[in-house]
Amino acid sequence: MSRPLSWRAELRRQLGRRRTLWIIGIVFALPLILVAAFSLDDDPGRSGDPTVRLVDLATGGGPNFTVFAFFVSAELLLFIVAALFAGDPVPAEASWASLRYLLTAPVTRARLLTSKLVIGFLSTAALVVTLPAWAFLVGTLAYGTEPFSILGGGELPWGEWLPRMALAVGYVLVMIAPIGAFSFWVGVRSQTPLAAVGGALILLIVSGILDSIDALGDWRKALPAHYSRAWLDLLVSGPVDWTDLRHGALWSVLYTVLFVGLGYRRFRRQDILS
Repeated sequence: MSRPLSWRAELRRQLGRRRTLWIIGIVFALPLILVAAFSLDDDPGRSGDPTVRLVDLATGGGPNFTVFAFFVSAELLLFIVAALFAGDPVPAEASWASLRYLLTAPVTRARLLTSKLVIGFLSTAALVVTLPAWAFLVGTLAYGTEPFSILGGGELPWGEWLPRMALAVGYVLVMIAPIGAFSFWVGVRSQTPLAAVGGALILLIVSGILDSIDALGDWRKALPAHYSRAWLDLLVSGPVDWTDLRHGALWSVLYTVLFVGLGYRRFRRQDILS
């Protein structure tokens, strides 16, 4: 029998929740939906359009399909996953009026937060890794094993694409961490699941709006999602420019540590009434 609030017990609670099953189902359904959508395309040549986009190369093989599926997911879906898994557990306990009873185990508040936060981030990481792996399997079965086609022309050999794609997955995981951490902080403050997830998505939307305003200049580089697409630099021929990747990772780590720290500070001082 697992101890109260052990990682194993928290993982069991996480996997037993309906919203977790829905998210897992969406992640596994997305590549299948994309394949079905591409099968309806009667004009693979885009009517002679010389502009080549990522979507135009998606059916060129398993690697291309994997990158496209990961790209569309990293625009919003994976941020929602991070916000839900990291921000929902604490306010959900409060909404069920079970939070204060968990703390009478006796269990310290830090242990409660750590258990839920670790499982939340691990669950997010598992889905972030699973999505491209599943998309690769589906894409390979549907479109073959052709090497990755680069947007600017040429191909990226398997020996280069695989490690670069693994780095891209790791980078996206780092980039979505601040949104999960912000959701965690809001959830601890409000003890309302909807406020935690909604607040994180509002932060992401506002960040995207501000990032489109050129008048802000270099201030935009400090926005949480400014470098969210920098992982595409890994999927080019030749040496990789690590500047944006490095800056994006550093800003993400900074925001994640800040919001997690604020969450622990708030939870340690507030009264638990539910």
